[in-house]
Amino acid sequence: MNFVKLKQDLIREEGLKHEIYRCSEGYPTAGVGHLITEWEEEYYSMPIGAKVPEEQVDKWFEDDLSTAVNDMANFTEGFVVDENVKECITQMAFQLGLPRLNKFKNFKQALKDGDIAKAQAEMKDSLWYRQTTNRAERLIEKMGQSR
Repeated sequence: MNFVKLKQDLIREEGLKHEIYRCSEGYPTAGVGHLITEWEEEYYSMPIGAKVPEEQVDKWFEDDLSTAVNDMANFTEGFVVDENVKECITQMAFQLGLPRLNKFKNFKQALKDGDIAKAQAEMKDSLWYRQTTNRAERLIEKMGQSR
């Protein structure tokens, strides 16, 4: 995978903020779409708008990207997909996390079968698509480059 391009794409999609804000679901977030959990006590207790050091944002991004790559590998284990598909799934994993990504059973089966058109249709037939249509459309289009 082209990690430089992948990082740029994720920053374009998620944004990059060096302060704490509430995501669309109301959770404290910072950096490149990093959900701040209660285990990150130092930042979890900070008010919305509090500044987050660049080093922390960079660390979260690297950790979250590593998790997404591992989630992609787990999701695609046992079948062959090209680098383009891997990048699409990594972006989905970054946004959704593996538990929610694993709910895309028909999508996963289409990829396993090598049916990109069916995988694209399954991406479109989802709550994820309805909630983040523009982002999903960009990934669906990118997925089509694997035909």
